[in-house]
Amino acid sequence: MYLKSLKLVGFKSFADRTRLEFRPGVTVIVGPNGGGKTTLLKAILGIIPISSGQIKLFGQPLSSFKKWNRIAYLSQSAINYDEQFPLSVQELVSLGRINGVKMVGPLDKKDQEVIRRTMEFMGITDLAKRRIGQLSGGQKQRVILAKALVREPALLVLDEPVSGVDSTTLERFYKILSDLNIKKGITILIVSHDLAAVFCRMSKLMCVNKKVRTSDIGTNIDPSTILKETYGDHFNFVYHKHDCKGAFNSD
Repeated sequence: MYLKSLKLVGFKSFADRTRLEFRPGVTVIVGPNGGGKTTLLKAILGIIPISSGQIKLFGQPLSSFKKWNRIAYLSQSAINYDEQFPLSVQELVSLGRINGVKMVGPLDKKDQEVIRRTMEFMGITDLAKRRIGQLSGGQKQRVILAKALVREPALLVLDEPVSGVDSTTLERFYKILSDLNIKKGITILIVSHDLAAVFCRMSKLMCVNKKVRTSDIGTNIDPSTILKETYGDHFNFVYHKHDCKGAFNSD
């Protein structure tokens, strides 16, 4: 996936004369509120139009891209469902297998196996029969992510998928993203406000505030310059090395 000289409605420029490539890994998007993070994601997914420039997904121009089953998207409101609806965790996850290819008919053996493996990977097998209204915040996030993963996507796009959870739950969620990239080869694009997790778990940083600035994330890379350019000179960032074992620790 890449963006080239991208301009969006209501913004002067995003990727001004710049080609931005997204290679396999986890790219995190940060920036101030109103800077255009969600707008950029929606443009990449074809939800809103672009004024000019080019977006390609898996080598295909967005205008002619058809294989949307290769992409899974979780919006900010993904976990805001009706908790009184009489649906079990397994039934909710199973809905993810319904797509443009499979719209009607019962789930077959392959579908059931994908659902089983995904729930096992996400650590929610023991929740299979539980009603969705009985889940904690962290359990909800894992269940909704499982629903997206049963599509077997090559690209996972997440718009602020974690909020209002404790630090342990947050760390577990980012560890899951790391495992998804390492063990399943899924490319991940995530909007987050958690800068601490950015420097410890992710491989590429994208700062968005009307324009896009990018930086790799590594032991010897100090991203404070583009963070300051994005958030403004009145923000001070103190960057220090973390004790994590790298962007994608498989332990």
